Amino acid sequence: MNAPVTTLDQRYSDPRASAITWTDTERAIESAELFWLTTVRVDGRPHVTPLVAAWAHGELHFTTGSDEQKSANLRANSHVILTTGRNDWQDGIDIVLEGEAHEGADQRLLEDVSQAFRTKWDGRWEFTARDGKFFHPDGFEVQLFSVTTTKVLAFAKGTFGHTVHRFDES
Repeated sequence: MNAPVTTLDQRYSDPRASAITWTDTERAIESAELFWLTTVRVDGRPHVTPLVAAWAHGELHFTTGSDEQKSANLRANSHVILTTGRNDWQDGIDIVLEGEAHEGADQRLLEDVSQAFRTKWDGRWEFTARDGKFFHPDGFEVQLFSVTTTKVLAFAKGTFGHTVHRFDES
């Protein structure tokens, strides 16, 4: 992943605000325990669901079962938004991550993502990777999606700031 171009959108920021660095934004993504995934149904209606995710190799990774609504949505339209943050007006950072979800990874990436989940969750999410597939802690196979990020919005609270991180799509 290339470093993003980071700007502060002055239209929606306190005059005293400064842009949130990519390092701080990435740290917030890495440590977030819950994300809300937005996909689009075939008929155009949005679908939103909470899920756990892990950051590895510059991408956010999440799982789903092949018979779940989000899987059906992603087969038709790979564009996603993942949001995370706090329900607090004065503290923290809210994140909106836009990108494209893609399935399929080599064994090394599967193992690295499995380790990222184990490390982040202190062993509570013990995904395993074997034979080019990803397995839920209860032993059944799941689909692993990785999100190639195109834009991340970071909203600072307290001294309100609207930071935009844009990634080169080339």
